[in-house]
Amino acid sequence: MDTPAPAPGMPTPKRLPVPRNGVDTPRLFATIAAVADQPSLARFQFRAQGTWLGGMQCRSAIAGFHGAGAEMRHTTSFTTESDHPKVLCGQDRGPTPLEHLLHALAGCLTAGIASIAAARGVTLQSVQCLAEGDVDLRGVLGLAEEVRAGFQAIRVTCRIEGDAPPGLLQAILDQACARSAVLDILTWGAPVTIALGR
Repeated sequence: MDTPAPAPGMPTPKRLPVPRNGVDTPRLFATIAAVADQPSLARFQFRAQGTWLGGMQCRSAIAGFHGAGAEMRHTTSFTTESDHPKVLCGQDRGPTPLEHLLHALAGCLTAGIASIAAARGVTLQSVQCLAEGDVDLRGVLGLAEEVRAGFQAIRVTCRIEGDAPPGLLQAILDQACARSAVLDILTWGAPVTIALGR
């Protein structure tokens, strides 16, 4: 049965969002509305507890976080490990911390692309984000004071395939970049305090 056209002068009713790209779009819009109505729900704190395993290896446990006004737990606790390749005196039992950072950036952008595409009614076939970072180890090794210890440059190339024209896919990528928490931290920084605990 056809839906009747709206009466002249009446706005066209909005389509109700449907889940798309594996994103629960109705829940996404409900979350946006709830946070707009009650901004205190937007304050989150995420945590990772790192433990030295010997050599250059670290295992981080991720379980609890604070958000939406309450202490919460992930459905499952996660662990991830970092190490260094043998050429850098590690045992190569996990990605380097810098590679985890690149993964965080690629993951944040990918999540944003999927969510924004879903909100705009675009069905995706694939998303790939290649993140690359250049580092000069003289900074890490203390051999050159003028060389920073971190990445000198980071590049990300995103390939997006979906049922939208290239201009709309570019707009989705631009919005994902503008809303990426990880890209924001890498671009603008964040205050960091490090203390010796007991």
